[in-house]
Amino acid sequence: MALWFRIPAPEWVRAGVAGTFALLGLTTVVALFTRTRWRAIVAFVTAFAAVLVWWNTIAPPLDGDWAPDVARQTTGTIEGDILTLSDVRDFEWRSDHDFTERWAPVVYDLSKLKGLDLFLAYWAGPEMAHVIMSFEFEGDRFLAWSVEVRREKDGEFSPIADAFRSHTLIYLATTERDSVRLRAVVRGEEVRIYRLKTPPEQARLLLLEYVSESNELAERPAFYNSITANCATTVAKLVRAAGGRVPFDWRLIVNGFLPGFQPP
Repeated sequence: MALWFRIPAPEWVRAGVAGTFALLGLTTVVALFTRTRWRAIVAFVTAFAAVLVWWNTIAPPLDGDWAPDVARQTTGTIEGDILTLSDVRDFEWRSDHDFTERWAPVVYDLSKLKGLDLFLAYWAGPEMAHVIMSFEFEGDRFLAWSVEVRREKDGEFSPIADAFRSHTLIYLATTERDSVRLRAVVRGEEVRIYRLKTPPEQARLLLLEYVSESNELAERPAFYNSITANCATTVAKLVRAAGGRVPFDWRLIVNGFLPGFQPP
């Protein structure tokens, strides 16, 4: 699958190389029951090592011809209780392809942080949802964070392809009017909100982890991964970094069932 999705070549070349490697694997399995098994094992291990070396040379790009909605990576600075975020997205969405772009720096007073909400936007039946974490400040101000695939203008989201270093990761700070409305109204997804019993001091630590990770991605991009670095597993990583306990659970992958998850 790695060869099929990531070799920079025409489709017929990718198919030929991936097919050849698969055939080598099957041949090795058959050879295990013959006198030539050691030669087959050496051949397969050599080929597999070559693939691993090539795989580790694939680096996430820092620049690209990004789609407009993921064109800017939010970054932030903190002075005392004052958090200043660059490039908070507040698009006016009419459809997925018709929108008015708005990016702006926004200032938040961390001492006025009140709570934390979890949004689940179901985009593939009851099993798969997109996770959005929204921080509530006094004065009915909400800051929503969405961890997404940073695709190029001609790119498409594919859960299978994105398990093989096809796209990078982006942390988007948005208004709820942008990211939640996009999912619920424009795309017609079922969106549920869960009010979390998170004390403001814990919500603050989590928010600071979002800012830290966003600043890191702006300097050193990372690949999105449908299994290990998706919209739910990345949030779990941030919660752990903020001092919370979130053991690995299958519902972090099949995240439509997250409401049934009870961390210790």
